[in-house]
Amino acid sequence: MEPNTMTTDLVKKYTDIRRHSEKICEPLEIEDYVVQPIVDVSPPKWHLGHTTWFFETFILSPNFPGYEVFDPQYNFVFNSYYETIGARVIRTDRGNLSRPSVSDIYSYRKYVDEKMKAFLQSGLMTEAIEPLLELGLNHEQQHQELLMTDIKYILGHNPLFPAYTKEKISQKRNIENAEMISFQEGVYEIGFNGKGFCFDNELGRHKVYLNDFEIAGRLVTSGEYLQFMKEGGYEDFKHWHAEGWDWVKQNNAKSPLYWHFINEKWMHYTLNGLEELDLENPVCHINFYEASAFASWKGMRLPTEAEWEAASAHFDWGNRWEWTNSAYLPYPGFKKEAGAVGEYNGKFMVNQMVLRGASEATPQGHSRNTYRNFFQTGLKWQFTGIRLAK
Repeated sequence: MEPNTMTTDLVKKYTDIRRHSEKICEPLEIEDYVVQPIVDVSPPKWHLGHTTWFFETFILSPNFPGYEVFDPQYNFVFNSYYETIGARVIRTDRGNLSRPSVSDIYSYRKYVDEKMKAFLQSGLMTEAIEPLLELGLNHEQQHQELLMTDIKYILGHNPLFPAYTKEKISQKRNIENAEMISFQEGVYEIGFNGKGFCFDNELGRHKVYLNDFEIAGRLVTSGEYLQFMKEGGYEDFKHWHAEGWDWVKQNNAKSPLYWHFINEKWMHYTLNGLEELDLENPVCHINFYEASAFASWKGMRLPTEAEWEAASAHFDWGNRWEWTNSAYLPYPGFKKEAGAVGEYNGKFMVNQMVLRGASEATPQGHSRNTYRNFFQTGLKWQFTGIRLAK
């Protein structure tokens, strides 16, 4: 890329995405930035530091001559899982990081942002570095979604149920087609195709043979899930995987995350605080075990990720991350990139299930129907939901 030909657009895109992370954190009190209730939830200030570390480590340090790191200890603090980059703080210990302080982290972000803008406006920003910059920006957007889910978990497990914001967050109504949509058996193509960014796990567009199948035109509602609960869904082992039934017993599971039965009413914690459950909205914050058990109770199943993608143009998606019945595995021809970037997706292709779509917490412009999200079967702190198939 020649200097200055795309500089303005790159700087604006970089600046807008980086500012959005900080905007997400604006409603927080200082104390909220450092809490880590469970291993899967990282303190908000860690997200702010880690996303900054990415640009410093992968773009500035190797490509900007004379660049001096903000603090040599930050590599140990903010490296997430990159073995190639060296030692790091154990994930469970992120909540013990009272230092660096929140103000230190914002100083770190300001320092790196100023250096990044200078780098982007220099002739050193070449076409060869563009894919890495795009990865860094999409990585930041991933963490923006994690920021929202982690903040909700932190505040939703505070005994006072404090609201994240007093501004009413409008919920997208579940008004899609309630009918099942039919597809004939045949050969379909899935995987990313075309221009623009995608993650490496989406590459390798390939053909799949699908039998006749039907898929729901809308997501399962909270009211429908409540009926499953009332009819003993959490007490009847026959709807659950063996591992799922063990999870039910070990956790005394009775409802989705954030649901509370108070004064003979079902309430749930939202970003606006504790509210009465809206039975018409799509059920949210359920894990793979619960999604599979509900589908079994309905005499149906979860779609495979190939079915979901083949059908995705025929229904509205993006309200919840939708569990599929597909294990997270590589597409044909998948190859890990060399170096630390190769650790981004490939090494997690075991013991995880694929989710498709997006959610209300997904940043604008960070979704596509080939996106392959993935989580372990027992996790439910993400904005997850259910679409049925048969």
